[in-house]
Amino acid sequence: MKIDLSVEFCGVRFPNPLVLASGILGVTAASMANVVRHGAGGVTTKSLWLEAHMGHPNPVILTTEHFMINAVGVPDAGIEKAKEELAIYNSMKKAPIIANIIAGRKSDYGQIAEEIAKLNPDIIEVNISCPNVEDELGKPFACSRDDAAAVTREVKRRVKKIPVIVKLSPNVTSLLEIAKSVADAGADGFCALNTWGPGMVIDLETRQPILANKVGGVSGPATKPLTIKAVYDLYRATKLPIIATGGMMTGEDAIEALMAGAQLVGVGTAVHYRGIEVFGKMRDEMGKWCTQHKVKKVEEIIGTLKY
Repeated sequence: MKIDLSVEFCGVRFPNPLVLASGILGVTAASMANVVRHGAGGVTTKSLWLEAHMGHPNPVILTTEHFMINAVGVPDAGIEKAKEELAIYNSMKKAPIIANIIAGRKSDYGQIAEEIAKLNPDIIEVNISCPNVEDELGKPFACSRDDAAAVTREVKRRVKKIPVIVKLSPNVTSLLEIAKSVADAGADGFCALNTWGPGMVIDLETRQPILANKVGGVSGPATKPLTIKAVYDLYRATKLPIIATGGMMTGEDAIEALMAGAQLVGVGTAVHYRGIEVFGKMRDEMGKWCTQHKVKKVEEIIGTLKY
């Protein structure tokens, strides 16, 4: 039986639901094209800043059997390098590209979104987990309903023809409150979720935190049940398109996310655990599940969780 794994997300058709998550291999046009060659249905760039942004010193990542913790610090070469790489990718594009943007000021979000929009990415993803430098306490935009909505409005004001989705943080008192505020501000969809935490891992010999930054965001297999619940809640509350990101390791995980209400599935730390071939493996696992369950079109299972 021929299986149609293609899905539509915010009006953009993806050949399959598996999308490279931001921060993993999405640095150069060549690396993103390589991900597509290995089976991804789309790619997301690393977080793009207006100006060059230094990350944290090493060590920045630790991986265990159950989780990954990182404090990379969102390094980036700045807007001019981003323009160069996106232009190259578009010249050989075989799958949609999502441009992830980040900033420390609301106005900077609008400016970088406007500049990136000139390069015609298929979707713009707004990372609101960066600390707000205009806030007295430096509280991340993602933690404030008003700030999250203000950033969304600013990006939507500057970008007219490209769908805008917001990458939500799980580290908030009410995820749905934040989600509804950005939806009311004009967001076309969500990426759920960013890393959990912050967490800490201690070296027992030195009695010091292993990461140079001391704390970091937690991702990987252990977070999948939390992602599934968040996706289900967001889908039921807003019905907006969702990219389920966090702990997605297998094709069965992806099917689970779709049933909960996601249209796309972000794949990030799974690249460490299963190699870059993970995209093709997960795609084939999804196809096998669909064949076994007589599902001809994967879009048919989106939001079908019986609850």
